[in-house]
Parts: sequence; C-alpha cells; structure tokens
Amino acid sequence: MTRKKKGQSGKTKQPARVERVAPEGIALFYPSNIRNFVQQVQVEFKKIVWPDRKVTLGLTGFVLVLVVILAIYLGSVDLLLGKLVSLVLQ
Repeated sequence: MTRKKKGQSGKTKQPARVERVAPEGIALFYPSNIRNFVQQVQVEFKKIVWPDRKVTLGLTGFVLVLVVILAIYLGSVDLLLGKLVSLVLQ
C-alpha cells in the first residue's frame, strides 16, 4: 500500500526535509580551501612588525622582575595566613 500525500486539509503531513548545506562560500576541508587558508596565513605573517632585540629583552626582563615580585608577595601572604590559621585552630 502506498501512502499519498494529503493536502492542507488532510490529517497527515509529511515533515519538511532539512538539508544541511554549508554557508555560502564555505566548503570545509577541500584541498583548495586549505591551500587558500595557508596562503592567507602567510600573507598575514608578512604584515607583522616584529620588535627589535633590545625591546624584546627589555620587556622580557620586566616580565621576569614582575613575576619574582608577585611570587614573593603571594608567598609571604600564604605564609602569613597559614600561621594565622594554625594559631586559630590551636
């Protein structure tokens, strides 16, 4: 027995087919798209202005000094709070 599709007045309706289509202009994982992506990345990397050695060393030194200062501060706060908690619990 075959079922016939009834019109709007019929009780049974066929569910609409949902087709999954990639957004316009985007086809994932095709070799040409991967090649295009790599080329665009190379073009963007050529636009980067890298800092010179002196600036890089200066900023690295600043970060290291800041890390040491924060480590000393957090270590001392941890030690102080640990002693305070041990005094309260005794």
